Amino acid sequence: MASALANQSSAALSVDRMARQGSARMTDDSVPDSKLTRSKRDWAEQGKFLTGRHTRAEAERLPPGQHLVKNWPVLDLGRQPDVATERWKLVIDGLVERPVTLDWKAFQALPQEKRVSDIHCVTTWSRYDNRWEGVSTRALLDLVSPKDEAVAVMLHGYDGYTTNLPLADFAAADAQLVHHWEGKPLTREHGGPVRLVVPHLYFWKSAKWISRIELLGQDRAGFWEVNGYHMRGDPWDEERYSGS
Repeated sequence: MASALANQSSAALSVDRMARQGSARMTDDSVPDSKLTRSKRDWAEQGKFLTGRHTRAEAERLPPGQHLVKNWPVLDLGRQPDVATERWKLVIDGLVERPVTLDWKAFQALPQEKRVSDIHCVTTWSRYDNRWEGVSTRALLDLVSPKDEAVAVMLHGYDGYTTNLPLADFAAADAQLVHHWEGKPLTREHGGPVRLVVPHLYFWKSAKWISRIELLGQDRAGFWEVNGYHMRGDPWDEERYSGS
């Protein structure tokens, strides 16, 4: 894993515009073209919420254009799949040496970590000091051993949602697949039983109801990325939309 990340770090952190240009707007029947989808597509075209400021996390905890909330707002594509832990499975495949399919028991048998992090939604809200429990993405990558040519990850949800990440971002030290929030099992509306949390990127990159982690040799646009959103999504650089 270390060699793959070291060899591909700079490529993984750049925006792969060819991936977007080669993708058509999402029309998959599994993901409805909802009012929210249409509204957020319009926001991307208008550059809504952009301030033009750029900061870094070590300088300012709250990214440009964000405001703090105490609650945890719920946003989804109009579907909240009901996935019981008895039926839940996670596939990790693509450019890996050892593809795996984990059931709930196998997932729970992996090293569990408790972490605290902030989250930042592209719709401008942020919430500080969220307490999570789950499995680090690095532990999952160690399990499957990415091939050297792997540079990106496509995340798939039980709701039909997809989003892409550079492999280096997916493997960040504080990135997790979580099943508990604030000491309680992650609820269905927030992506339970398991969702991804990558604190240093906008929260649309942290896929809910996760079912598959696919390692790629080239970055490829997911659902919101096809609909005008940034291929990476750094909140401190205001990478909200494809042109920002």
